[in-house]
Amino acid sequence: MTIRIGAHVDQTDPVAEAQARGTTLVQHFLGDPQSYKGPQVLYPGGAEALRAAAGEAGVDLYVHAPYMINVASTNNRIRIPSRKLLQQHMDAAAEIGAQGLVVHGGHVGDADDPAKGFDNWRKAVEATDIKVPLLLENTAGGGNAMARRLDRIALLWEAVQQAEGAQDVGFCLDTCHAWAGGIPLTEVVGRIREITGRIDLVHLNDSRDDFDSGADRHANLGSGRIDPDELVAVVREAGAPVISETPGGAAQHRAEALWVQQELAKN
Repeated sequence: MTIRIGAHVDQTDPVAEAQARGTTLVQHFLGDPQSYKGPQVLYPGGAEALRAAAGEAGVDLYVHAPYMINVASTNNRIRIPSRKLLQQHMDAAAEIGAQGLVVHGGHVGDADDPAKGFDNWRKAVEATDIKVPLLLENTAGGGNAMARRLDRIALLWEAVQQAEGAQDVGFCLDTCHAWAGGIPLTEVVGRIREITGRIDLVHLNDSRDDFDSGADRHANLGSGRIDPDELVAVVREAGAPVISETPGGAAQHRAEALWVQQELAKN
């Protein structure tokens, strides 16, 4: 079974980072993930040069949107800048020829009705000019989160499907987030597919914390709390491209990808 496995890498030269890992796909940020400042393409020559270099090298790029984005929020001072930032990163992702833009599900306040957050997501999809696939990612924790529990993911997906542009929205399954969010990995692929009908990308991460801890702390594959066999089973069942967001550099990521491929080859 051949599944492409890449990693989240430094954004300065993602093509070189992919080549150093012997892979044809990587994920990176565009700018500061902890800021409302707009995206930046740090690659020499800018977006056009990066798009050309990636195309020539046969490298697929995925962009991870800033963590600050929370289009579900009922707070105008958060939701409105979040929508603006989402569009800016969508535009930038399209300019570099990215395969998708990954964004977290966000949350509403503890006293808020979650239904407002789901509807805000519907409005955000309708308000966004979606130029590359927008990949919603499940999250590990957070009060009143939109995409931690399966029931919330189902309601979020239902709301998004009512939006114009829903056909351009996909799903990114994060194994650490699922584990820490209380979703057993033995059933997560099947349950997500029942809800969404699709898994477009897998974030393959071990977890430093226990099941249902709500803690988003990634660990290298095989060094955390998740059964390694369950991680491999998720990759096999999902059958989607894989990005690991684990610590370390090219050598560590190469070793992890090789281990996964060897485990996949056993069956």
